[in-house]
Amino acid sequence: MAATSLVAVTLGALAGLPGSALAQTPSPLGEWQYSVGIPLQKMWQPNIPDWQVRFGAASSFQPRYEGSDRYHIMAGPSIDVRYKDLFFLSSGEGFGMNFAQGKNWRASIAAVYDLGRRAHDDPQELNGLGNINAAPGVKLSGEYVVSQDFPLVLRADVRRYFGGSNGWTGDLGAYMPMPGSSKKFFWFAGPNMTLADSTYMNSWYGVNQTQSVNSGYSRYHASAGVKSVGFGISAVWLFDKHWFATADGAFEQLVGSAGNSPVTHRKANGVADISINYRF
Repeated sequence: MAATSLVAVTLGALAGLPGSALAQTPSPLGEWQYSVGIPLQKMWQPNIPDWQVRFGAASSFQPRYEGSDRYHIMAGPSIDVRYKDLFFLSSGEGFGMNFAQGKNWRASIAAVYDLGRRAHDDPQELNGLGNINAAPGVKLSGEYVVSQDFPLVLRADVRRYFGGSNGWTGDLGAYMPMPGSSKKFFWFAGPNMTLADSTYMNSWYGVNQTQSVNSGYSRYHASAGVKSVGFGISAVWLFDKHWFATADGAFEQLVGSAGNSPVTHRKANGVADISINYRF
């Protein structure tokens, strides 16, 4: 069965996947994985319901911080509420609105958050570096679907945090539905690239003089540029009229200043998460 046919079959039952647990915490997941499938909905389902509500619970196996060689399990809610294709509240996308849109594209703005990084996340590697406090932020994003015949989704976003890392970061990504799906199972895959300014990079990967004295790391200045490149897979399994499960996996390679930082103990990181959800 062609990928486009699978989209038509599947999105009639479920459009998009709710965000992962604690999705705004930096992790190797690509930003596109938090809203996967949403921009495809209108191409096959013009009459979108006024309300789309999904709740669930999720767990994630991910690095203690980006660049760590140690992993841990995180758990949290999976929330996705949408009203008339205008407003949304999502554990992945934040709280926002689609301020401009067409049949195959949308532009949105949202309030988001960054949970930061605590020294106790990995005391063996972060001792003496201090904390990166949790902080609110704003995200501007856009998504574009090439066509029904070629349902490739192109995505770009930029985020600014106020406090914490106190910097700018953005993503470029793409994904599309994959063959081998059915009415009950559907999956997407695609690449992702993340960029950041020097303020953000130095918060996460730089080592100033005080941190150097306290931690034993050499002083290090992290420059602006590409932070990472990666690839992700997201899937949904509809096992009941109301219940469904999602699974995400991603690989990330830290590059440039992030990859060369003394704080980075492993350039290649991965993440895997799963959630169980109920749709009303």
